[in-house]
Amino acid sequence: MLVHPEEILETIQMIKAENLDIRTVTMGINLLGCSHNNIDVLNERIYEKITGYAKDLVKTTEEIQNLYGIPIINKRIAVTPIAIVAESCDTDDYVSIAKTLDRAAEDLGIDFIGGFSALVHKGATPGDIKLINSLPQALATTNKVCSSINVATTKAGINMDAVAMMGKIIKKTADATKDDDGIGCAKLVVFANAPEDNPFMAGAFHGVGEPDCVINVGVSGPGVVNSTIRELKDPDLGEISEAIKKTAFKITRMGEMVGREVSRRLNVEFGVVDLSLAPTPEIGDSVAAILEAMGLQNCGTHGTTAALALLNDAVKKGGSMASSYVGGLSGAFIPVSEDAGMIHAVEIGALSLEKLEAMTSVCSVGLDMIAIPGDTSASTVSAIIADEMAIGMINKKTTAVRLIPAPGKKVGDNVEYGGLLGRAPVMSVSEFSSDEFIGRGGRIPAPIQALTN
Repeated sequence: MLVHPEEILETIQMIKAENLDIRTVTMGINLLGCSHNNIDVLNERIYEKITGYAKDLVKTTEEIQNLYGIPIINKRIAVTPIAIVAESCDTDDYVSIAKTLDRAAEDLGIDFIGGFSALVHKGATPGDIKLINSLPQALATTNKVCSSINVATTKAGINMDAVAMMGKIIKKTADATKDDDGIGCAKLVVFANAPEDNPFMAGAFHGVGEPDCVINVGVSGPGVVNSTIRELKDPDLGEISEAIKKTAFKITRMGEMVGREVSRRLNVEFGVVDLSLAPTPEIGDSVAAILEAMGLQNCGTHGTTAALALLNDAVKKGGSMASSYVGGLSGAFIPVSEDAGMIHAVEIGALSLEKLEAMTSVCSVGLDMIAIPGDTSASTVSAIIADEMAIGMINKKTTAVRLIPAPGKKVGDNVEYGGLLGRAPVMSVSEFSSDEFIGRGGRIPAPIQALTN
């Protein structure tokens, strides 16, 4: 690939002034071979497999970061959903497995490890139930472990028993970590149509259709796209789309170059580049700022969903021209706590929970990192999840919910986590009840769109 000097200078400018980075290099590791009915043997096998494959992950990514001068912010690991790995284990409690994952992550020096997960979109096995019941303590007693529960797919419908259960589990997790503003909930996401190769947390896990070990890369770059749009002279929306496509192309090529070099040096397969625009709390490195650069007074006003649809589509078009191996979530993230523009929009009353839900119909991932009052009922948490799962199921796309019922907090208060998790103003929820609807349980049938064969 021929690289012109002006392209090198342009990339340097993106890194220095516009927060361009590789958000994550994530190693996926298959743990199916670790299964054993003895919990101690299982834990030992899991630790040995992870630390064996990933022993050079941090060192290698740092070497490549220094070689190319491109910041690589996170080094992460995703493993086979633990509910599957531990299904045959003779124990009622999976907390020790979470602690084993955490110990491996600490010893390797990585940032997060995902895959303390279960896939229950059509029903739950005994192992799935044990894992879900272990979540509050597992997330309260570990630092780096992340969890995801897939409760819906377009092919299966929505498992409303699992949705009801997750409302209660999220409340218990918030209470178990109440001294830290319910941070356990920031490491727990509920999915519809969860992808098997997502490199981003908290939802990363290593799918059963994946190779034994693989490298997936998540790029970033909201600050770059924001600057690109603001430099245009009175553009129409078609010109904005074209500029975003060209920028996404460059960002994706950089991500693929880094991912392939990491996989070559570690002698494992290269998987995918995830195109998702992942914001940070830094000013300007914001999806909300991009939407406002298109002409909206504030993110959340009328027109926001249309602007987000344009952004998401242009990023996909540009990225897919740059790489044949695009996967994961690949859309624009709209996490409230991790995006300074979103936080501002909530604080001035421009952005509501209802508007965020509408926006998730045209982007990934869903209702992400949203703090709600601590006294919100479990059934209301479940009903919010159910709404978001319905959007994913009907539209044949991934959606997710990462809610934080902030213990002791009310609307207008804030939760503070620092770093990439940022700060979230507590948002209001409906005061009307969904108890009877959630209490009915059962499964919402798959939609007619599922009958594609």
